[in-house]
Amino acid sequence: MTTLKELCGGLPLNPLPPNRGRDPNVPHAPVRTPNLTAEEERLSLRNALRYFPPALHSTLAPEFAQELRQYGHIYMYRFCPSIRMRAYPIDEYPCQIRHAAAIMHMIMNNLDPAVAQFPQELVTYGGNGQVFSNWAQFRLVLHYLSTMSEEQTLVMYSGHPLGLFPSLPSSPRCVITNGMVIPNYSSRESYEKMFALGITMYGQMTAGSYCYIGPQGIVHGTLLTVLNAGRRYLGTSDLRGRVFVTSGLGGMSGAQAKAAVIAGCVGVIAEVFSWCCENILKMFKNNNILQNHFTTPKVNYKNQHKLHNSRSTRVLCFRERLWEEYERTGDLLVDLGSDQTSLHNPFSGGYYPVQLSFEQANQLMNSDPQRFRTVVHESLRRHIAAINKLSEEGMYFWDYGNAFLLEAKRAGAEVQKSGGGATEFKYPSYVQHIMGDIFSLGFGPFRWVCTSGNPSDLAETDDIATSVLEEISASVTERVRQQYSDNIRWIREAGKHNMVVGSQARILYSDQRGRVSIALAINKAVADGRVTAPVVISRDHHDVSGTDSPFRETSNIYDGSAFCADMAVQNVIGDAFRGATWVSLHNGGGVGWGEVINGGFGLVLDGSEEAGKRARTMLNWDVSNGVARRCWSGNSNAYETIQLTMEDQPHLRVTMPYHVQDEHILYNALH
Repeated sequence: MTTLKELCGGLPLNPLPPNRGRDPNVPHAPVRTPNLTAEEERLSLRNALRYFPPALHSTLAPEFAQELRQYGHIYMYRFCPSIRMRAYPIDEYPCQIRHAAAIMHMIMNNLDPAVAQFPQELVTYGGNGQVFSNWAQFRLVLHYLSTMSEEQTLVMYSGHPLGLFPSLPSSPRCVITNGMVIPNYSSRESYEKMFALGITMYGQMTAGSYCYIGPQGIVHGTLLTVLNAGRRYLGTSDLRGRVFVTSGLGGMSGAQAKAAVIAGCVGVIAEVFSWCCENILKMFKNNNILQNHFTTPKVNYKNQHKLHNSRSTRVLCFRERLWEEYERTGDLLVDLGSDQTSLHNPFSGGYYPVQLSFEQANQLMNSDPQRFRTVVHESLRRHIAAINKLSEEGMYFWDYGNAFLLEAKRAGAEVQKSGGGATEFKYPSYVQHIMGDIFSLGFGPFRWVCTSGNPSDLAETDDIATSVLEEISASVTERVRQQYSDNIRWIREAGKHNMVVGSQARILYSDQRGRVSIALAINKAVADGRVTAPVVISRDHHDVSGTDSPFRETSNIYDGSAFCADMAVQNVIGDAFRGATWVSLHNGGGVGWGEVINGGFGLVLDGSEEAGKRARTMLNWDVSNGVARRCWSGNSNAYETIQLTMEDQPHLRVTMPYHVQDEHILYNALH
């Protein structure tokens, strides 16, 4: 068993570790089909061997070539460490500075088998959300972090550690970019080749930025979405007996089951059947995320009738042809509907077509990718046909920002909105109808990780956050108070629902004032010793300012700028020089490669006065940037929010829009 000290020693070259290959006891990523030419295969192999001295090339080249041809990528399984991969307490990492140890804590959590979707392929979530491209990169990164001083910054190019470069103590300790490809070459086909060549990487959002916290993050986001959907579509906050039908029980989408329970409704989630999924479902049940699962629609419907009538709070799951069964019977037992399959990655395991078994689909996507694409499109058309039928009968459906409607449109399904704009479909995205106005109030997924690994520290920070939000709630508008109330409820129930998987972490949605106040209160608790070790604050990239995504986060931007990415890029730059411990900027995430630019940060609260100053300065920018952009685009909630923020912060001055009040002026000018 490798120790942390050995793990931080760099690449083990003399002797080489044994090549144990793939572990048959963990799930593995689907085989990739990059369709490399013979020259591209040689280039891929040449690129991989750059990490090793020439004396080892004759040993490593054949096994790397086998990985490339067998799996479509060189993961370097030989260098996958034997250590138990988890977030160790910060003081156990052999580092010169604690900020570097905090980054290690976060990286190893992303690769914990209890957290990661495909741990040996370094995929945290979403089917292809990489932490690194190969295991050599992982080992080199830990080595660099272990030797880093406060006057160095680790530069990361799409999983590759370019090196430690001189910087200032006030600079970020790590700057990450993932998938920064020249726009004209940012296609899905180009990505598959570039990833196989080892020159770029799809970091999703918090996979490649080292900030994933397990299913808790998406459970919380889905909970708020379902609660606010109930208010908007059903006119109630009481969802007992209401039925929420959706798809996907993967690393992220599996959170839908727990979110339904906490929201108080009946959750029915469709998933493909396989040995792999069976093991994932067992893990979900062991972690109290999923309560029941069924393998046939008939058994499920019997239970669904019973629960619908009893106003019970349960979750059911079955995995065969849910939409086809609804279409066949015409039996409407559904109030709310969505989908969380990984359609940002539709042809490489993100979406399994209804016509094929799991095993058949995996075989076809490898042997005949074009035929598999055709079958996926056929399935999407059937999927949409069922949704259209249910919606006509009264189901309220929304797109969950996973490129579902976008890919359905590309498949030729009936999803176009008559007279709609470039980002509009027959059904709204959850940002357009549900969460967009919440973003415009400054609310988004703020999170923190207790690097001690001690549950008592997390409990202390939960109490701190609850007290802060309760105090602030007394002096805010009713709309803001409702959001605070939802999040106070979340924190109080999170412990009861066993939401911690991996690191001792918590997430909540908060606005600018709440984030700053919670961060400062936690930093003081670290200084006072009430929290025993530094706390990392972060957020999902899916936030007010963090992501430019015309089919998700910025889908409710209607001034024509939904396809512009200035906000996300400016946000990362601004976070970097305002005090972030590390920053990241990604192509792709959520909706898919070439469809999104997004970024994030990590900031270590170590109890120092400097940490408090950084948190105040950086968090204020991290929220105000996006609210100001949304205000300029015409959002009334954002206009009001940024006005109030300027009143509170004399140094903040935002360019405010004047709106055209008489549309006839435009008509007359153009005619």
